[in-house]
Amino acid sequence: MSFVQSKHVLATHVLAKHVLALALAATALAGCTSSAPAPKSFQEATIQPYRLDSGDRLRISVFDQPGLTNTYTVDQAGYVAFPLIGQIAARGQTLPALEGAIAARLRQGYLRDPDVTIEVDRYRPVFVMGEVGRPGQYSYVPGMTAQNAVAIAGGFTSRGNQRDVDVTRKINGQVITGRTATSAPVLAGDTIYVRERLF
Repeated sequence: MSFVQSKHVLATHVLAKHVLALALAATALAGCTSSAPAPKSFQEATIQPYRLDSGDRLRISVFDQPGLTNTYTVDQAGYVAFPLIGQIAARGQTLPALEGAIAARLRQGYLRDPDVTIEVDRYRPVFVMGEVGRPGQYSYVPGMTAQNAVAIAGGFTSRGNQRDVDVTRKINGQVITGRTATSAPVLAGDTIYVRERLF
């Protein structure tokens, strides 16, 4: 390779590195800019049947079977370890769907006609971050709004933007972040981020 060719290759390599660095910087800056308004699926998710995920604690009752009736937690992998039948997938399931799945497995050689009912004993937490008094993880209560979650986390700081918040939510297995009003409902597992005011 001639001296001129090697200089050209070196210059091309340096240029490529600069372009990559600029692209990374642009991506980082884009992450700092405002989130898009929450998509329609955000609002729809709040009126859909509740879907289970890791951290939910369930009260599972099997009629006339005190040895099986107990509280069970959905583990990090999204499963519930249930006596006799072992691990059963819970992530993404509604309560009626999981009731049916457990009953079907119990029918396979364990119980003739199991009557299974499930209720949520404790919901997975919400996370409140950013310009709040005490950022952290808090218990979710059905009907909770972003404003309620912020209040539990010590309220807005003097720099906190009180008009709207960024909410990160898992919808149909996809993690989506969108901007919503503080009066908007939140769901178990949501992360609520309070931005700093720009003025």
